[in-house]
Amino acid sequence: MAKTTNRAPLVLSPEEEEQLQTLAASRTASLREVQRARILLGYRAGQDFSALSRTVGISRRIVYKHVDRALAAGVAVALRDRPHGSAPTLTPEAKAWVLSVACTKPKDHGYAAEFWTRSALAQHVRHQAQAAGHPSLARAVKSTVHAILRDAPVRPHKIRYYLERRDPEFERKMKAILIVYREVAELLAEPAASGRPPIVTVSVDEKPGVQALALTSPDLPPVPGVHPEVGRDYEYQRLGTASILAGLDLHDGQVVARVERRHRSREFIGLLQDLDAHYLPEVTIRLILDNHSAHISKETMAYLATRPNRFLYVHTPKHGSWLNLVETLFGKMARTFLRGMRVASWAELKTRILQGIAEINQAPVVHRWRKFTALEPVQ
Repeated sequence: MAKTTNRAPLVLSPEEEEQLQTLAASRTASLREVQRARILLGYRAGQDFSALSRTVGISRRIVYKHVDRALAAGVAVALRDRPHGSAPTLTPEAKAWVLSVACTKPKDHGYAAEFWTRSALAQHVRHQAQAAGHPSLARAVKSTVHAILRDAPVRPHKIRYYLERRDPEFERKMKAILIVYREVAELLAEPAASGRPPIVTVSVDEKPGVQALALTSPDLPPVPGVHPEVGRDYEYQRLGTASILAGLDLHDGQVVARVERRHRSREFIGLLQDLDAHYLPEVTIRLILDNHSAHISKETMAYLATRPNRFLYVHTPKHGSWLNLVETLFGKMARTFLRGMRVASWAELKTRILQGIAEINQAPVVHRWRKFTALEPVQ
């Protein structure tokens, strides 16, 4: 005969009963929560503690504990564990020390690594905490270090690249480029502007390393209902590389370009000759270009001497090629006809690149620089 109990009955709201029923039948909840839900439902249904212990598979002492907690503080309290362990004792000074270590490199402490991982940083903190006067960190684990770094925030395991300005005349050269862009913009804004100006501005640069890649198996076209994308074999064959030498007219968007295997002085001189033939003889061709050796070599200077007053150089600062508007043209090429290109030969690569440039020239787009903040006077 089942023993009776002097404990009060467990009163559940409809929401609590639904929660316990769902939890007791769950296959994804933690085992502890499932067991506690079954205990509370069994007790409410009138099962004695011995039967509950056998049904759930835990000791009667644990059954008593959870029933008493539910009767005293409610279902929500009975379902979760009580907080245990001592309160954290990390002082602000201890956290500051961890951050100071995180802002150094592991190699500065005798390790081989260049950058910290959170696990490596936690291990170092544990080993050095006592000597550094922070015994509260002697048992620090990865999650401890993660919390300290997260709150700062400091992320010593990540790298963010930047470009150091190594040209002492960076500001002056940048302003010279921007002044040229503003002159072109004002010229284009004049409603009466027609015909060729006495000075045309051309943005010039090279895009090296364009790979000639050949297929090893035919591409598979999309098939509705089967595979929506183009199928392509991962393997490919290398057929060499090409360099695109291009001049972008900032007045009308026309492109003058060559495709070569290399980009030495002789190839650059070939581009200058193409530009010379493209424009009227009385026009001065102002070139915006970087300090590549081919642009200022003895061979190039010798050619320019044969065409006095024909070309005018405006150099971008060192590590400032992003100021050259032709880079936007190369980006457009990479996103359009160069994307995923496969060819049967290097000659085909050259032909298709020139075809793509011809298609750009059929509907040219004027590339403009729109941000002139550096030219505004400081208030």
